[in-house]
Amino acid sequence: MPELPEVETIRSGLEPHLVGRTFDRVEISDPRLTRPHDPREVAAELEGERVIALERRGKYLVVRFETGRVLLIHLRMTGSLRLLRDEGDDPYRRAVVRLDNGSDVVAYRDVRRFGTWLLLEPGELEPYLATRVGAEPLGDALTARSLADRLARRRAPLKAVLLDQRVFAGVGNIYADEALWWARLHPLRPACDLTQPELKALVRGIKRALRRGIARQGATLRDYRNADGAAGEMQTEFRVYGRAGEPCFRCGHPIEKTRAGGRGTWFCPNCQI
Repeated sequence: MPELPEVETIRSGLEPHLVGRTFDRVEISDPRLTRPHDPREVAAELEGERVIALERRGKYLVVRFETGRVLLIHLRMTGSLRLLRDEGDDPYRRAVVRLDNGSDVVAYRDVRRFGTWLLLEPGELEPYLATRVGAEPLGDALTARSLADRLARRRAPLKAVLLDQRVFAGVGNIYADEALWWARLHPLRPACDLTQPELKALVRGIKRALRRGIARQGATLRDYRNADGAAGEMQTEFRVYGRAGEPCFRCGHPIEKTRAGGRGTWFCPNCQI
């Protein structure tokens, strides 16, 4: 699933091509993408909209239009937005947006068809996101102090809490494992047991893992590609994710795999306590 670094990489790659451009023609071929709304109606509503900003909130892409409307895109497990260089047949292409400059075409591709496009009217974005997405983890809002109260009564395993988008917006399975390794924290510890120094280490770990992911244009394990169709490179620098049986880069102990919050979880049992 694309997480914050992958979505941010797609956003930054598309921004210079989308901002200032108008959606000239929109084709949505998969009704699941816009359900319960008719894809033909959504496509017709999008045509003529001029883009003034391309933003990201957690794992959401936010396309802001001059009219005040917003197209909210969630890539879910296998969605991606790419500049279309070849218009040959692709069974996984679910939507195509042709821009008014006559040259740029943006294609939405999704193998498993879990992604969503939601067209929101002016004023609807913030109420919609308020119950789904917390503060941006790379901003100033995520601090040890801000986490202390939110985690004080959470007895769930720390890894499971990191996957809660209302607390850690944009953090998914990969970067949760990487952040906990950087913070030297065991994924199964109750979240409420963290001391103030450990909360500070967790905040640093989250920011470090996400920034490393962005710098390497995300991680490509299966389907993820950036806006130009290129693979990311973060997978070559994982500290723990997917490395069961391999030596820890910090202490040399073999990495182990367990489950937390229903997800496969990799960690070092020696230096994550």
